[in-house]
Amino acid sequence: MDLFSYMREQTQEKESPLAARMRPLTLDEVVGQQHIVGKDKLLYRAIQADKLSSVIFYGPPGTGKTTLARVIANSTKAEFTQINATVAGKKDMEEVVEKAKQLQGMYGKKTILFIDEIHRFNKGQQDYLLPFVEDGTIVLVGATTENPYFEVNGALISRSIIFELKPLEMDDVKALITRALEDREKGLGAFKAIIDEDALEFLADMAGGDARSALNAIELGVMTTERSDDGLIHITLDVASECAQKRVIKYDKGGDNHYDTISAFIKSIRGSDPDAAIYYLAKMLYAGESVTFISRRIMISASEDIGNADPQALSVAVSAAQAVERVGMPEAQIILAQAVAYLATAPKSNSAVNAIGDAMNTVRETGNLPIPTHLQDAHYKGSAKLGHGVGYKYAHDYPNHYVEQQYLPYELNGKEFYRPGDLGYEVKIKEHMKKIKKDASK
Repeated sequence: MDLFSYMREQTQEKESPLAARMRPLTLDEVVGQQHIVGKDKLLYRAIQADKLSSVIFYGPPGTGKTTLARVIANSTKAEFTQINATVAGKKDMEEVVEKAKQLQGMYGKKTILFIDEIHRFNKGQQDYLLPFVEDGTIVLVGATTENPYFEVNGALISRSIIFELKPLEMDDVKALITRALEDREKGLGAFKAIIDEDALEFLADMAGGDARSALNAIELGVMTTERSDDGLIHITLDVASECAQKRVIKYDKGGDNHYDTISAFIKSIRGSDPDAAIYYLAKMLYAGESVTFISRRIMISASEDIGNADPQALSVAVSAAQAVERVGMPEAQIILAQAVAYLATAPKSNSAVNAIGDAMNTVRETGNLPIPTHLQDAHYKGSAKLGHGVGYKYAHDYPNHYVEQQYLPYELNGKEFYRPGDLGYEVKIKEHMKKIKKDASK
């Protein structure tokens, strides 16, 4: 590298965003993701030993996928090449593969190819890589925000180890912000900035596990806030909120307000108020609540509060949860809003929750009551001698596919658990059950 190239590289490094400058260079500098980079974990050992096989890093933005790739680049003796799937084409990959073959053939040197946003490659581009990953010409390191089991070639998946990165914990994000404020070489230490504890808490919470988002906000705050009379730059809650472009909302994910909001959300669905339900949905999303948690609550509500009054409600809720997992934010909020609106306006019934509650109490009170012998399994040798299955009436052989016989234990004869309501599809269920029982008694 000549002097001019060196100076250009140094200038680019200094002018890079804070999040890029603060990226760790070694495994020991990595914050968070200890479930995969802890010192006793496979990935840590593989990187330290320079024995990495093909891997795919999967996780939300700002959780460290590119960081881990950079750590690998700094830790390996192999040739490290990086391309971005949003701009790279087949020609770029052909050049990488050709160079990798030369290095392997002439010097016995491996090539690690890091492909950022690998899910952006189409099937043909992914297929092109397969034989070279297979024969060891390249070691693939892929990064994706999308579920690789949906978006990456199955053959590549089978030849790679998938490491899922989780959103960073709040304490991890706080540690990164503090490190950035104190680091005089790569960070903001030279600006002599301090941050109030509530502002630090807010930025860490607002980031939603995304380190890049938090570092971008703190950099903006330091660079745009005037120095106080004491010679320091003070990052207050107001400054943090403005830099994050997000209003401070009283919403502690571990506190009472969290439970109050989700309670109001569920009760608004149950109360058939779509406007209130969507408002509380928006409040949770705005505050960074987990979409997985919200989806789970919606699925529960579909059975608990709607049930068979509209059996389609559960299908809508489950489909929404699956779609949210595949799409991610911010578009996932539209899917959640559709599901919430459907549930809130659907006919309501709590018959299912009452039925299972009553049945559980009965089991608890009566213990292990004997099953009628005609219902017991008759498929094994000697069962007939015990009377198992004897006298059982096959319902499909009778009109309406129904025949009266004892199904509950005899001690519970006549006991009702499921009582259909008077709204929606449960009206048809009630009418159907009444008809087939009446016809059978004739």
